[in-house]
Amino acid sequence: MNGKPYLSRRTVLRGLGTAVALPWLEGMLPARLIAGEADSKQPVRMAFLFAPNGKHMPDWTPANQGALETLPSIMQPVEPFKSDLLAISGLSLSKEGGDNCGGHSCTVGQFLTCELPKRTIDKDIRAGVSVDQIAAGAMGGQTRFPSLELGCVPSKFTGDCDSGYSCVYTTNISWRTPTSPLPKEVDPRAVFDRLFGNSIKQEESANRSRRDRDKKSILDFVIEDADALQRRLGIYDRRKLEEYLYAVRQIERRVERSDDGLAPETDTLGDRPNGIPRDRDEHLRLMMDMIVLAFQTDSTRIATLMIGNGSDNRSFPKLGISEGHHNLSHHVGSQKAQAKLSRINRHYMTHLAYFLNRLRSVSEADGHLLDNSMVLYGCAFGDGNAHDHTNLPILLAGKGGGTIQTGRHLACEQGTPLANLYLAMLDRVGAPIDQLGNSTGRLSELAG
Repeated sequence: MNGKPYLSRRTVLRGLGTAVALPWLEGMLPARLIAGEADSKQPVRMAFLFAPNGKHMPDWTPANQGALETLPSIMQPVEPFKSDLLAISGLSLSKEGGDNCGGHSCTVGQFLTCELPKRTIDKDIRAGVSVDQIAAGAMGGQTRFPSLELGCVPSKFTGDCDSGYSCVYTTNISWRTPTSPLPKEVDPRAVFDRLFGNSIKQEESANRSRRDRDKKSILDFVIEDADALQRRLGIYDRRKLEEYLYAVRQIERRVERSDDGLAPETDTLGDRPNGIPRDRDEHLRLMMDMIVLAFQTDSTRIATLMIGNGSDNRSFPKLGISEGHHNLSHHVGSQKAQAKLSRINRHYMTHLAYFLNRLRSVSEADGHLLDNSMVLYGCAFGDGNAHDHTNLPILLAGKGGGTIQTGRHLACEQGTPLANLYLAMLDRVGAPIDQLGNSTGRLSELAG
């Protein structure tokens, strides 16, 4: 650009214990072509957001198939993103074994694996390889981190959480192998440090100590590299880099002050690590911000986020709801309980709207980050009162690099395996496989 030398997509700003990856810049575009890539298209990312306890389905399901017109009440917070949404109904998980399958453990345990988990509370756990890890195995070598596994409530690996099923099934959705679940990180500070550390433990420790002692920003350690890079950039890229570094600093400030001056909620975690915000909404937003940063810098292309563990029973005092979420999900027909469930469901959708807005605000060569992503938001139940494994609430956001026709409601034949959708998603990130769990074929309707 303007005679400036081209930049590598892997350019980073370095300092003591620090490696700040960059967003896409115009100056990087020729470098992609010189490197032998067929075109300038950006990579497709996948994020899986899991919400607990199902939905109140009458307030979730669009009234008609086809174009999304008036969104149902729970989805209304994502109205500004209607053209980027594909609501999918009729998808199901397996319920072989009937009531012996268990409730939350059986469904959460197969949400991304589509394999029935083994009923056990001992060490002989078994599920399947999850769709995110299949993608990570195919794509991970192209990024610094093969995948990110995040959450808002810690994982558990022992105990009986549901009908003789280990707690590992209800608190983890990502499985590297059928016997190896990947624990999620719940501390935003730890994720931030991981994204911007240089993986040299001694230097990272020194960096952390100096930041804590001298109230420094992680950007203070890369200022010389940043200034040198600015001199190489065109006007547009200089402005974009400044905006990116400002955004990183703002998120860093929120992480650093997340434990200060915020009143604890009535149901905070007993052993909350220092970096976990007292405010649950801020906690969730920060974890979403970490995914956006990771995607924006191509640090990873695969992420999972458990908003809550299976059978999460936290209350929502900000919404004026004192009952636990799981307890409310067993509403036994109570209209008051169902109304509260809808409010909780809608509250979660305000956070999804925040995440989609952050993705859409990041520009790339051929559009924005949301255009080049597939964000699956869903639950392992439809109706939580019945522990219904069928007709799951599934919402897919983003155009998958232009391969998904959005702005509509796709009503699949009832009982269509959720795994069929995952096969179609894997195709779009260059990780095709023939079978996943109980799949019966690819969901070909994503393209319209």
